[in-house]
Amino acid sequence: MSNVNLLPPELRQRQALRRTTSLVVAAGLAVLALIGAFYFLQVQRLSDAQSDLEAQEALNQELQGQINDLQQFADLQAELAGKQALLSSLFVNEVSWSGALLDVSRVIPDASYLTNLTGQITATAPVEDAPETPTTLIGNMTFSGVARETETIAVWITRLEQVRGWVNAWVNSAQESAPFSGIYTFSNGLDLTSEAATARGQGQVTP
Repeated sequence: MSNVNLLPPELRQRQALRRTTSLVVAAGLAVLALIGAFYFLQVQRLSDAQSDLEAQEALNQELQGQINDLQQFADLQAELAGKQALLSSLFVNEVSWSGALLDVSRVIPDASYLTNLTGQITATAPVEDAPETPTTLIGNMTFSGVARETETIAVWITRLEQVRGWVNAWVNSAQESAPFSGIYTFSNGLDLTSEAATARGQGQVTP
């Protein structure tokens, strides 16, 4: 048995159009619902990100405050380091002249004496990572004196170079006071190396 649709064709078309319209509206509503849900999620994520940003900014402000409080100590440390560097430069190549006089008294021959002694050093700023060797010259000493016989002067010159940090001893002059007297007036000198400096002058001890 077959079904016969007795409705007019126009009515059937209107019903089909209504069904199609309903489907389109339902699909549209579903799409709008999805867009709304997506928009809500994005707004929520933006809100969370904004909250995180505000929290981070607050933390940054707190940390900056702590840094500002500690800056005075950093400034003091930098000032102290600068003063220590300046103080160290003042003692570069420092020589203990009292110790030098003691060394002179130990090595001078009995048949001689000094009438003058002069010492000087060349203070230079230390260079970082610069190799320093015992042959680095830092100054000199000069002497004037009187000795019996030239052999005594030769012994004097030899003994001078036996002192640590004293090198290149030389004689400027040796003149006999009177013919056949055997008494000579002499002048001589030597170079001072970094080994002649004190431990502080060599940078081994902090001033």
